[in-house]
Amino acid sequence: SLTGSPVTLKILQNWVPRVSHYFDKEHYTYVGHQIVIQESIEHFGAVVWPGALALSQYLESNQEQFNLKDKKVLEIGAGTGLLSIVACILGAHVTATDLPEVLENLSYNISRNTQNSNMHKPEVRKLVWGEGLNEDFPVSTHHYDFILATDVVYHHAALEPLLATMVYFCKPGTVLLWANKFRFSTDYEFLEKVSNIFNTTILAEFPESNVKLLKATVREN
Repeated sequence: SLTGSPVTLKILQNWVPRVSHYFDKEHYTYVGHQIVIQESIEHFGAVVWPGALALSQYLESNQEQFNLKDKKVLEIGAGTGLLSIVACILGAHVTATDLPEVLENLSYNISRNTQNSNMHKPEVRKLVWGEGLNEDFPVSTHHYDFILATDVVYHHAALEPLLATMVYFCKPGTVLLWANKFRFSTDYEFLEKVSNIFNTTILAEFPESNVKLLKATVREN
């Protein structure tokens, strides 16, 4: 883990990228905080996608309905970390996860935007969908109130392990909030699979970006 020790974290906080493939810094404001996000053109996960903007906006506007304060929140496919940062600002205990090659940029963005002492210190961890879940996130010690996922449905070879990961982490009492830009028929097929497994509700639609925001919970027997 890149955040495994205070020394490593300090280096990340002080690290200012100078290599050419880091091309942009985007400024966002949520819940009264300015957030600066560094993107990278090297990986899909290192760009802010529409679903992250949509769910960040929704959580900011619906804090009574979805109160994240002191809740345990896991983001899968955290990418640049924007949504995890917003969840931190809203008071959550956040674990942001993604593929190993995305973690450096993710850790950098999260550490630089969550220095406020009022926030719970977020965790950044590797998570490859469908792999090593029992070993890395044993059920006995890892229960989450919320699972956040945005624009995770784009690489269609990964959809079965993505669904398996959602099923693994969604326990009774867990709320899955998933925002995605719907582009292809395979996106809707994945939505149908999610709806067959979970109780699924469309919370909001963002027509200008073709994003749908869904809530899913485990079906009670």
